[in-house]
Amino acid sequence: MTNRPPRQLSLFGEPAPAAGDPPAGGHPVAAAAFPAAVQRLGDAVPARVHLGTSSWSFPGWTGIVYAPHGAKPESEQRLARHGLAAYAAYPLFRTVSLDRTFYAPLTLDEFSRYAAQVPAHFRFVVKAPAAITDPVVRKNGSGEAARDNSLFLDAAAAAATFIRPAVEGLAAKAGPLVFQFPPLGRRLLADVPRLAVRIAAFLAVLPRGPLYAVEVRDPQLVCDSLAMALRDAGGVPCLAVHARMPPVEEQAAAFGLDRADCPLPLVVRWNLHAGRGYADAKADYFPFNRLVEEDLPSRTALARLARMAAAAGRDVFITINNKAEGSAPLSVQRLAEQITG
Repeated sequence: MTNRPPRQLSLFGEPAPAAGDPPAGGHPVAAAAFPAAVQRLGDAVPARVHLGTSSWSFPGWTGIVYAPHGAKPESEQRLARHGLAAYAAYPLFRTVSLDRTFYAPLTLDEFSRYAAQVPAHFRFVVKAPAAITDPVVRKNGSGEAARDNSLFLDAAAAAATFIRPAVEGLAAKAGPLVFQFPPLGRRLLADVPRLAVRIAAFLAVLPRGPLYAVEVRDPQLVCDSLAMALRDAGGVPCLAVHARMPPVEEQAAAFGLDRADCPLPLVVRWNLHAGRGYADAKADYFPFNRLVEEDLPSRTALARLARMAAAAGRDVFITINNKAEGSAPLSVQRLAEQITG
Protein backbone atom coordinates (compact mmCIF):
# COMPACT_ATOMS: atom_id res chain seq x y z
CA MET A 1 0.00 0.00 0.00
CA THR A 2 1.39 3.42 -0.94
CA ASN A 3 1.43 6.36 1.45
CA ARG A 4 -0.90 9.18 0.52
CA PRO A 5 -0.13 12.82 1.19
CA PRO A 6 -2.02 14.47 4.04
CA ARG A 7 -4.93 16.78 3.37
CA GLN A 8 -3.20 20.09 3.88
CA LEU A 9 -6.44 22.04 4.22
CA SER A 10 -7.19 20.51 7.62
CA LEU A 11 -5.36 23.42 9.25
CA PHE A 12 -7.59 25.93 7.52
CA GLY A 13 -10.72 24.56 9.15
CA GLU A 14 -9.33 24.12 12.67
CA PRO A 15 -9.93 26.85 15.23
CA ALA A 16 -6.99 28.01 17.29
CA PRO A 17 -7.13 26.97 20.96
CA ALA A 18 -7.36 29.65 23.59
CA ALA A 19 -4.16 30.38 25.47
CA GLY A 20 -3.94 27.97 28.39
CA ASP A 21 -6.63 25.62 27.11
CA PRO A 22 -5.81 21.96 27.74
CA PRO A 23 -5.21 20.24 24.41
CA ALA A 24 -7.49 17.47 23.25
CA GLY A 25 -6.02 14.12 24.25
CA GLY A 26 -4.64 15.42 27.55
CA HIS A 27 -1.06 16.28 26.59
CA PRO A 28 0.65 19.29 25.04
CA VAL A 29 2.45 19.17 21.71
CA ALA A 30 6.14 19.21 22.61
CA ALA A 31 8.97 20.80 20.69
CA ALA A 32 11.72 18.54 19.39
CA ALA A 33 15.11 18.46 21.07
CA PHE A 34 17.01 20.39 18.40
CA PRO A 35 20.81 20.35 18.09
CA ALA A 36 22.85 23.13 19.68
CA ALA A 37 24.02 24.07 16.17
CA VAL A 38 20.43 24.99 15.27
CA GLN A 39 20.24 27.33 18.26
CA ARG A 40 23.54 28.94 17.30
CA LEU A 41 22.31 29.36 13.74
CA GLY A 42 19.10 30.98 14.97
CA ASP A 43 21.09 33.38 17.12
CA ALA A 44 23.26 34.29 14.12
CA VAL A 45 20.37 35.24 11.83
CA PRO A 46 19.93 39.05 11.87
CA ALA A 47 17.09 40.18 14.11
CA ARG A 48 15.17 41.80 11.25
CA VAL A 49 15.12 38.55 9.24
CA HIS A 50 11.95 36.56 9.86
CA LEU A 51 12.06 33.04 8.40
CA GLY A 52 9.26 30.50 8.65
CA THR A 53 6.92 28.17 6.81
CA SER A 54 3.44 28.01 5.30
CA SER A 55 1.50 26.58 8.28
CA TRP A 56 2.70 24.11 10.90
CA SER A 57 0.51 20.97 10.80
CA PHE A 58 2.84 18.31 9.33
CA PRO A 59 3.58 15.07 11.23
CA GLY A 60 6.57 14.54 8.93
CA TRP A 61 8.34 17.32 10.83
CA THR A 62 8.55 15.08 13.90
CA GLY A 63 12.15 14.95 15.06
CA ILE A 64 12.92 18.28 13.38
CA VAL A 65 10.32 20.63 14.88
CA TYR A 66 8.09 18.40 17.03
CA ALA A 67 8.78 15.66 19.53
CA PRO A 68 6.86 12.40 19.03
CA HIS A 69 4.05 11.46 21.37
CA GLY A 70 5.33 8.16 22.65
CA ALA A 71 6.43 6.11 19.66
CA LYS A 72 4.21 7.96 17.17
CA PRO A 73 4.17 11.39 15.58
CA GLU A 74 1.46 13.78 16.63
CA SER A 75 -1.50 13.73 14.26
CA GLU A 76 -2.03 16.43 11.66
CA GLN A 77 -5.22 17.50 13.43
CA ARG A 78 -3.51 17.91 16.82
CA LEU A 79 -0.63 19.83 15.30
CA ALA A 80 -3.09 22.14 13.53
CA ARG A 81 -4.95 22.85 16.75
CA HIS A 82 -2.17 22.74 19.33
CA GLY A 83 1.22 22.81 17.60
CA LEU A 84 1.80 26.54 17.12
CA ALA A 85 3.57 27.12 20.45
CA ALA A 86 5.96 24.22 19.77
CA TYR A 87 6.50 25.52 16.22
CA ALA A 88 7.38 28.99 17.53
CA ALA A 89 9.91 27.47 19.95
CA TYR A 90 12.08 26.30 17.05
CA PRO A 91 15.06 28.69 16.96
CA LEU A 92 14.91 29.37 13.21
CA PHE A 93 11.19 30.25 13.08
CA ARG A 94 10.24 33.89 13.59
CA THR A 95 7.17 33.91 11.35
CA VAL A 96 4.53 31.70 9.78
CA SER A 97 2.15 32.28 6.90
CA LEU A 98 -1.49 32.10 7.99
CA ASP A 99 -2.86 30.66 4.78
CA ARG A 100 -6.23 29.51 6.12
CA THR A 101 -7.42 33.11 5.90
CA PHE A 102 -7.29 32.81 2.10
CA TYR A 103 -10.26 30.43 2.25
CA ALA A 104 -12.37 32.08 4.96
CA PRO A 105 -11.94 35.08 7.25
CA LEU A 106 -10.94 34.66 10.89
CA THR A 107 -12.43 36.56 13.80
CA LEU A 108 -10.55 38.98 16.01
CA ASP A 109 -10.67 36.41 18.84
CA GLU A 110 -9.15 33.72 16.63
CA PHE A 111 -6.29 36.01 15.67
CA SER A 112 -5.81 36.92 19.35
CA ARG A 113 -5.57 33.27 20.35
CA TYR A 114 -2.87 32.70 17.75
CA ALA A 115 -0.92 35.73 18.96
CA ALA A 116 -1.05 34.50 22.56
CA GLN A 117 0.85 31.33 21.63
CA VAL A 118 4.01 32.89 20.18
CA PRO A 119 6.85 35.02 21.63
CA ALA A 120 7.08 38.78 21.33
CA HIS A 121 9.53 38.78 18.42
CA PHE A 122 7.30 36.52 16.27
CA ARG A 123 5.36 38.00 13.33
CA PHE A 124 2.51 36.51 11.30
CA VAL A 125 2.30 36.80 7.52
CA VAL A 126 -1.44 36.78 6.79
CA LYS A 127 -3.10 36.12 3.44
CA ALA A 128 -6.17 38.11 2.48
CA PRO A 129 -9.32 36.16 1.59
CA ALA A 130 -9.60 35.11 -2.04
CA ALA A 131 -13.02 36.78 -1.99
CA ILE A 132 -11.15 40.10 -2.22
CA THR A 133 -8.43 39.17 -4.74
CA ASP A 134 -10.11 36.78 -7.17
CA PRO A 135 -12.15 38.48 -9.93
CA VAL A 136 -14.24 35.34 -10.33
CA VAL A 137 -16.42 33.34 -7.96
CA ARG A 138 -15.31 29.84 -8.88
CA LYS A 139 -17.52 26.84 -9.56
CA ASN A 140 -18.51 24.92 -6.47
CA GLY A 141 -19.73 21.45 -5.65
CA SER A 142 -23.36 22.37 -6.22
CA GLY A 143 -22.68 22.86 -9.93
CA GLU A 144 -23.05 26.63 -9.81
CA ALA A 145 -21.22 28.23 -12.74
CA ALA A 146 -18.36 30.68 -12.27
CA ARG A 147 -19.39 34.33 -12.23
CA ASP A 148 -17.90 37.77 -11.72
CA ASN A 149 -16.99 38.51 -8.12
CA SER A 150 -18.66 41.70 -6.85
CA LEU A 151 -16.18 41.91 -3.93
CA PHE A 152 -13.08 41.97 -6.13
CA LEU A 153 -10.88 44.85 -4.90
CA ASP A 154 -13.60 46.00 -2.50
CA ALA A 155 -11.64 48.01 0.06
CA ALA A 156 -14.53 48.32 2.52
CA ALA A 157 -15.03 44.55 2.59
CA ALA A 158 -11.29 43.98 2.97
CA ALA A 159 -11.10 46.37 5.91
CA ALA A 160 -14.12 44.95 7.72
CA THR A 161 -13.62 41.22 7.21
CA PHE A 162 -9.84 40.95 7.12
CA ILE A 163 -7.69 43.93 8.04
CA ARG A 164 -9.30 45.13 11.25
CA PRO A 165 -9.68 41.64 12.83
CA ALA A 166 -6.10 40.73 11.87
CA VAL A 167 -4.49 43.96 13.05
CA GLU A 168 -6.46 44.23 16.28
CA GLY A 169 -6.19 40.53 17.08
CA LEU A 170 -2.48 40.08 16.31
CA ALA A 171 -1.50 43.57 17.51
CA ALA A 172 2.31 43.93 17.55
CA LYS A 173 2.69 40.42 16.13
CA ALA A 174 1.06 41.34 12.81
CA GLY A 175 3.51 41.19 9.90
CA PRO A 176 2.73 41.70 6.22
CA LEU A 177 -0.87 41.38 5.07
CA VAL A 178 -0.56 39.70 1.68
CA PHE A 179 -3.05 40.17 -1.13
CA GLN A 180 -2.34 37.18 -3.38
CA PHE A 181 -3.91 37.55 -6.80
CA PRO A 182 -4.51 34.34 -8.76
CA PRO A 183 -3.97 34.23 -12.54
CA LEU A 184 -6.30 37.04 -13.58
CA GLY A 185 -7.23 36.08 -17.13
CA ARG A 186 -7.03 37.72 -20.53
CA ARG A 187 -9.66 40.38 -19.92
CA LEU A 188 -7.83 42.07 -17.03
CA LEU A 189 -4.35 41.41 -18.40
CA ALA A 190 -5.23 43.06 -21.72
CA ASP A 191 -4.44 46.43 -20.09
CA VAL A 192 -1.74 45.90 -17.46
CA PRO A 193 -1.19 49.62 -16.65
CA ARG A 194 -4.92 50.07 -16.00
CA LEU A 195 -4.98 46.96 -13.79
CA ALA A 196 -1.98 48.25 -11.84
CA VAL A 197 -3.80 51.53 -11.24
CA ARG A 198 -6.86 49.63 -9.97
CA ILE A 199 -4.73 47.68 -7.51
CA ALA A 200 -3.02 50.88 -6.34
CA ALA A 201 -6.37 52.65 -5.90
CA PHE A 202 -7.57 49.71 -3.77
CA LEU A 203 -4.47 49.82 -1.54
CA ALA A 204 -4.57 53.58 -1.20
CA VAL A 205 -7.93 53.62 0.59
CA LEU A 206 -7.21 50.76 3.01
CA PRO A 207 -6.65 51.64 6.69
CA ARG A 208 -3.19 53.09 7.22
CA GLY A 209 -0.62 51.35 9.40
CA PRO A 210 -0.30 47.71 8.28
CA LEU A 211 2.31 46.57 5.78
CA TYR A 212 0.37 45.62 2.65
CA ALA A 213 2.08 43.27 0.18
CA VAL A 214 0.87 42.23 -3.26
CA GLU A 215 1.67 38.80 -4.70
CA VAL A 216 0.85 38.06 -8.34
CA ARG A 217 0.78 34.83 -10.32
CA ASP A 218 0.92 36.38 -13.81
CA PRO A 219 4.44 37.07 -15.17
CA GLN A 220 3.04 40.05 -17.12
CA LEU A 221 2.50 41.85 -13.80
CA VAL A 222 6.16 41.72 -12.85
CA CYS A 223 6.68 45.09 -14.49
CA ASP A 224 7.34 48.80 -14.03
CA SER A 225 3.63 49.62 -14.06
CA LEU A 226 2.90 47.56 -10.96
CA ALA A 227 6.16 48.58 -9.28
CA MET A 228 5.31 52.28 -9.63
CA ALA A 229 1.68 51.74 -8.65
CA LEU A 230 2.68 49.96 -5.43
CA ARG A 231 5.14 52.70 -4.53
CA ASP A 232 2.47 55.34 -5.08
CA ALA A 233 -0.02 53.46 -2.89
CA GLY A 234 2.42 52.63 -0.08
CA GLY A 235 2.36 48.89 -0.74
CA VAL A 236 5.22 46.49 -1.39
CA PRO A 237 5.63 43.55 -3.76
CA CYS A 238 5.61 40.03 -2.36
CA LEU A 239 7.99 37.93 -4.46
CA ALA A 240 6.35 34.65 -5.48
CA VAL A 241 8.89 31.86 -5.92
CA HIS A 242 6.63 29.66 -8.00
CA ALA A 243 6.74 27.54 -11.13
CA ARG A 244 4.46 30.04 -12.93
CA MET A 245 6.69 32.99 -12.23
CA PRO A 246 10.08 34.32 -13.43
CA PRO A 247 13.16 33.47 -11.33
CA VAL A 248 13.29 35.36 -8.07
CA GLU A 249 16.25 37.54 -9.10
CA GLU A 250 14.29 38.75 -12.16
CA GLN A 251 11.30 39.64 -10.00
CA ALA A 252 13.52 41.46 -7.51
CA ALA A 253 15.15 43.48 -10.29
CA ALA A 254 11.79 44.39 -11.85
CA PHE A 255 10.50 45.72 -8.51
CA GLY A 256 13.77 47.41 -7.52
CA LEU A 257 14.29 45.14 -4.52
CA ASP A 258 17.84 44.25 -5.54
CA ARG A 259 19.16 47.80 -5.12
CA ALA A 260 21.25 48.68 -2.09
CA ASP A 261 19.27 51.94 -1.70
CA CYS A 262 15.84 50.25 -1.82
CA PRO A 263 13.84 51.33 1.27
CA LEU A 264 11.18 48.60 1.07
CA PRO A 265 10.80 45.57 3.33
CA LEU A 266 11.55 42.27 1.60
CA VAL A 267 8.52 39.96 1.54
CA VAL A 268 8.81 36.55 -0.12
CA ARG A 269 6.67 33.44 -0.29
CA TRP A 270 8.70 30.49 -1.63
CA ASN A 271 5.85 28.31 -2.82
CA LEU A 272 6.77 25.74 -5.45
CA HIS A 273 9.84 24.27 -7.11
CA ALA A 274 10.46 25.44 -10.68
CA GLY A 275 9.02 23.11 -13.28
CA ARG A 276 6.77 21.37 -10.77
CA GLY A 277 3.01 21.10 -10.52
CA TYR A 278 1.56 21.51 -7.04
CA ALA A 279 -0.10 18.09 -6.89
CA ASP A 280 2.96 16.26 -8.23
CA ALA A 281 5.29 17.98 -5.79
CA LYS A 282 2.94 17.26 -2.91
CA ALA A 283 2.84 13.56 -3.78
CA ASP A 284 6.56 13.19 -4.49
CA TYR A 285 7.77 15.15 -1.44
CA PHE A 286 5.47 13.57 1.17
CA PRO A 287 5.92 13.17 4.15
CA PHE A 288 7.99 16.39 3.98
CA ASN A 289 10.83 15.22 6.22
CA ARG A 290 13.75 15.60 3.80
CA LEU A 291 14.97 17.81 0.98
CA VAL A 292 14.01 16.00 -2.24
CA GLU A 293 14.88 18.58 -4.91
CA GLU A 294 17.05 21.45 -3.76
CA ASP A 295 16.58 24.77 -5.56
CA LEU A 296 20.01 26.33 -5.19
CA PRO A 297 19.43 29.28 -7.57
CA SER A 298 16.36 30.46 -5.65
CA ARG A 299 17.99 29.88 -2.28
CA THR A 300 21.15 31.74 -3.25
CA ALA A 301 19.19 34.68 -4.64
CA LEU A 302 17.01 34.88 -1.52
CA ALA A 303 20.02 34.74 0.79
CA ARG A 304 21.67 37.60 -1.10
CA LEU A 305 18.51 39.72 -1.03
CA ALA A 306 17.97 39.01 2.69
CA ARG A 307 21.55 39.93 3.59
CA MET A 308 21.33 43.17 1.61
CA ALA A 309 17.98 44.13 3.15
CA ALA A 310 19.03 43.34 6.72
CA ALA A 311 22.29 45.27 6.30
CA ALA A 312 20.25 48.30 5.23
CA GLY A 313 17.96 48.02 8.27
CA ARG A 314 15.00 46.68 6.28
CA ASP A 315 12.66 43.99 7.58
CA VAL A 316 12.70 40.62 5.85
CA PHE A 317 9.86 38.08 5.80
CA ILE A 318 10.43 34.79 3.95
CA THR A 319 8.00 31.89 4.31
CA ILE A 320 8.65 28.55 2.64
CA ASN A 321 6.27 25.80 1.53
CA ASN A 322 7.05 22.07 1.67
CA LYS A 323 6.61 22.06 -2.11
CA ALA A 324 9.65 24.31 -2.56
CA GLU A 325 12.24 21.60 -1.93
CA GLY A 326 10.56 18.83 0.05
CA SER A 327 10.70 19.95 3.68
CA ALA A 328 10.09 23.56 4.65
CA PRO A 329 11.96 23.45 8.00
CA LEU A 330 15.06 22.05 6.29
CA SER A 331 14.76 24.68 3.55
CA VAL A 332 14.64 27.35 6.27
CA GLN A 333 17.78 25.86 7.83
CA ARG A 334 19.68 25.84 4.52
CA LEU A 335 18.58 29.40 3.78
CA ALA A 336 19.63 30.56 7.25
CA GLU A 337 23.04 28.96 6.70
CA GLN A 338 23.49 30.91 3.46
CA ILE A 339 22.28 34.17 4.99
CA THR A 340 24.70 33.92 7.90
CA GLY A 341 27.51 32.37 5.87
